[in-house]
Amino acid sequence: MATTPTKVEFKIKDYKADIHNDWCPGCGDFGILTALQMALVKLQIPSHRVAVVSGIGCSGKTPHYMQTYAFHTLHGRVMPSVTGLKLANPSLTVIGVGGDGDAYGIGAGHFVNGGRRNLDITYIVFNNDVYALTKGQGSPTIAQGTKTKSMAEESIMQALNPVALALVCGYTFVARGYALDVKTLTDLIAQGIRHRGSTLIDVLQTCPTYNDLHTKPWYEGKKPGQNGISPLYRLDQTDYDPRVQDPANRREVSQKKTQAILKSEEDERLPLGIFYQCEIPTYEDYLERKGHIDRAHPLAEREDIFHRDVTPLLDALT
Repeated sequence: MATTPTKVEFKIKDYKADIHNDWCPGCGDFGILTALQMALVKLQIPSHRVAVVSGIGCSGKTPHYMQTYAFHTLHGRVMPSVTGLKLANPSLTVIGVGGDGDAYGIGAGHFVNGGRRNLDITYIVFNNDVYALTKGQGSPTIAQGTKTKSMAEESIMQALNPVALALVCGYTFVARGYALDVKTLTDLIAQGIRHRGSTLIDVLQTCPTYNDLHTKPWYEGKKPGQNGISPLYRLDQTDYDPRVQDPANRREVSQKKTQAILKSEEDERLPLGIFYQCEIPTYEDYLERKGHIDRAHPLAEREDIFHRDVTPLLDALT
């Protein structure tokens, strides 16, 4: 008698590693981690088909808490690592995570060229305005003239706009989320992963240890002078349209990018959601067309590579 295969339904526990989490209480990292795990549940991607790559910083611990393939790389080297993973095994869902200093500071050059390639990857940046792991120095996203309790003096440099930078670099899905709105962030990450092309999701988050400016009460509009009005609002609750209908129409592409940059420059209120989305061929498409990669027979599954004896290499390092 034939049996019907049982359909496996993945739960959030299937993406959680049994490792103690030592982030500071109230850290926005918890919300981003949970949203990422819930997004994978929403998409029902098997954990062994996911690879999470991180750089250095508090966010660098994220892969340790994921029950997926993981790689904790060097400072600022998230993009080269996700590039190698994706090209070696194009069927993997490859997700990069890193802090604002890691992505937009030391890793800025790699961030720029990663956007130019339009790999089918997702990059989630934890943006809290400070280098929290090294005691709260100002990061590239902190506004000029501002000073957190961990800084000796005000920042004298202009802040970098991650959304605008991603747009001019060529990312084809550019969005902003908020770490403590886990439900909305879950949907945003799921859409970013589902997008076929390079995704940047810049996530505003709290750092209760070092950033006393952008706190949970501030984001909720509960600080003196805010009159209970949150600075955050959702683009999908307005008539804003981020999607390019005809990627071959350069005028439309330019108009959509321009409206996204203008929207991202709003400072009295901070829009959340998708700023820009455009479906065009990916880097992998071009490489396959040229015969440099073969999705049906990826490098990661080649017998001569997969079963290679790396003992001599390891011995050379000792």
